[in-house]
Amino acid sequence: MNFKTTFDNILAAEKDRKVRKHPSQDEHYLQCSCVKWFRLQYKRFSHNLFAVPNGGWRTKSEAGKLKAEGALAGVADLILLKSNHRYGALLIEMKTRIGKQSDYQKAWQALIEKDGYKYVVVRSFEEFQKVIKEYLADCD
Repeated sequence: MNFKTTFDNILAAEKDRKVRKHPSQDEHYLQCSCVKWFRLQYKRFSHNLFAVPNGGWRTKSEAGKLKAEGALAGVADLILLKSNHRYGALLIEMKTRIGKQSDYQKAWQALIEKDGYKYVVVRSFEEFQKVIKEYLADCD
């Protein structure tokens, strides 16, 4: 077996392999700030807001285990498990100002909205505050 040819084949395969893009740190910091604010402002609902750790790099075996456990591609970053007068829950996808939803995220959004849930894409701390205040105002 020719080592060079085998090595070249491996390199070529690695180039062709689709690499999952890591979420930006900006998105991470935005989400952390939003969750912290929410928990300070709405202490009685702090247990109702939680993150869905769907993103991030995983080995194939870890990804397989998560999928077997029920992980779904495209699920929103945050879930506010609190109904209001119009919706059963609020699903929040965090994006930077220039971030784009994946095809999986768009497909999941369409399904979840069809089921009667509120889904929003939030791009700033101020937008998060506005969405939360409006959603929870409809609980009273």
